[in-house]
Amino acid sequence: MGKHTRENPYKGADHFTRAAKSRGYPARSVFKLEEIDRRIRLFKPAMRVLDLGAAPGSWTLYIAEKVGPRGHVLSVDLGPVDVPLPSHVVFLQGDALALDNDALATFAPYDVVVSDMAPNTTGNRLGDQTRSYELFIRALAVAEKLLKPGGAFVGKIFMGEDFQNARNAIKRVFGEDRAIKPEGTRASSYELFLIGLHRRPLST
Repeated sequence: MGKHTRENPYKGADHFTRAAKSRGYPARSVFKLEEIDRRIRLFKPAMRVLDLGAAPGSWTLYIAEKVGPRGHVLSVDLGPVDVPLPSHVVFLQGDALALDNDALATFAPYDVVVSDMAPNTTGNRLGDQTRSYELFIRALAVAEKLLKPGGAFVGKIFMGEDFQNARNAIKRVFGEDRAIKPEGTRASSYELFLIGLHRRPLST
């Protein structure tokens, strides 16, 4: 548990990492978002998007390309994003879940909120899953506040006993939900992405 097998994970990592860098992205994670986007047509030109847990910047760059210069992207992470970002992207360095709503609402209401946030893993699978669930729920709460009706949310979560609770939370806010484990995910990983589509109208 927590150790890579000798074969596919390293091969896959090399292949996806090389492919990402050849296309100008800092990390292989771009292929996860690209697959999700391909399967559910997440991004369109001129959209406003909030990217939580953005470092090292692959998701932000992909989103910026998809929404184009008429779109707006707010990218947030505890760590820096060192890649050059286009002018329609604003990067905030800080704790996405501690920043006040005014900071996160720079381009609100958003069409899409994405979260690739994950805890620093400890090797204690149950503990890691619990922390992942907590991050997911907090990111979903941000999305619930800042998404426009009809908007979408993508959040990373580690598969565990809280998975159904997370899915139920998505169902409460969105008209449709999906669970996707992209092909680019490492073979040893138990992460997947829960997606909410068609954010329900805001209650009055």
